[in-house]
Amino acid sequence: MGQDYRHANTSVTLINYHFVWIPRRRQPVLVGQVAQRFEELLRAKAIELDCQIIALEVMPDHVHLFLNCPPTVAPSNIMHRLKGATAYKLRDEFPHLKKLPSMWTRSFFCSTAGNVSSETVKRYIENQKTR
Repeated sequence: MGQDYRHANTSVTLINYHFVWIPRRRQPVLVGQVAQRFEELLRAKAIELDCQIIALEVMPDHVHLFLNCPPTVAPSNIMHRLKGATAYKLRDEFPHLKKLPSMWTRSFFCSTAGNVSSETVKRYIENQKTR
């Protein structure tokens, strides 16, 4: 997956986004059960948005996500929905996260595969924890 084209009635697309975002104040809160639950929530929300996760790495203070997305959803809308849903449920289930003014910062990084192949981006994300 990742290099498979999406076929719809009127289009054929291959749209892969590499997203990176951080918790508020870059706090290392994505550990243990919080990280596990976050990953579950993220995967469920991606399915709901008709996005397919190509690669995902949850670090204590940031997240790398490589998604294959339909052309009908803008990158900013994807981030808004992923951050909103995960923040709401994580803060509800883990009260210590309510000490942060919000779960996520408003900013994020987004890039398409561009000059490098999707496989290169996927390998980069998978190797994050070995650095």
